[in-house]
This record gives sequence, structure tokens and C-alpha cells, in this order.
Amino acid sequence: MDIKVIVNGTEFIAELFDNRTSEEFRKLLPLRFEMEELNGNEKCRYLSKKLPADSENVESIEAGDIMLFGSSCLVLFYKSFNTTYSYTRIGKIRDAEGLEKAAGKWDAEIAFMEI
Repeated sequence: MDIKVIVNGTEFIAELFDNRTSEEFRKLLPLRFEMEELNGNEKCRYLSKKLPADSENVESIEAGDIMLFGSSCLVLFYKSFNTTYSYTRIGKIRDAEGLEKAAGKWDAEIAFMEI
């Protein structure tokens, strides 16, 4: 299933993966909030509801990955890098070109909604 992700006014299309976490995340849509800048490569926000988690050591993060850290921290990555942390995969922005620019260097206004 595809959803729309709007980052500081710039629209992207993301594919949600076929898993329990993504299904429960989709039930929360639409979501619109400020996501906190973290580590110069991601935006994060703790959700008010815990989601089912099935975390794995993903080893490599790609720009556009949408993941869950723990059971309630939603993360949108805007840079690619290697990691030793574990995440549950939720989805991925199909074409992340321009995502880093849209995300900016500080907290960002981000919306997730069904198409």
C-alpha cells in the first residue's frame, strides 16, 4: 500500500511493507506532527500508541526508510548509512531524491496520510 509523506511541504510517496507493524501504523493515519532532528540523518517522534515490534539489526539504512525504534518511536531517515541498531521496518519512500533538502537541519513538520 502506498501513502503520502509530506516533509516541510514537499510531497513524497512511500510504500508500506506487508507486516503487522505497518498495518497498525496505517490505522493511525492521518498523522501530522513535528518530528525531532536526531544525529544529522533522521527525524523521529514518539507515538502516543505502541505498535507491534519485530526489530532486527538492519545493518544498512537508506534515505527514505521509515522504521520503528522500540515499540513507539517513529523514525524517518533522510540519509543513508550503516548501523548496529535494530529497527522494525514500516515502509520506504520510493524516490528519496530531495528528501534531505526537504528535511532540513532542524525539526521538521511531517505528515503521513493515505492516498
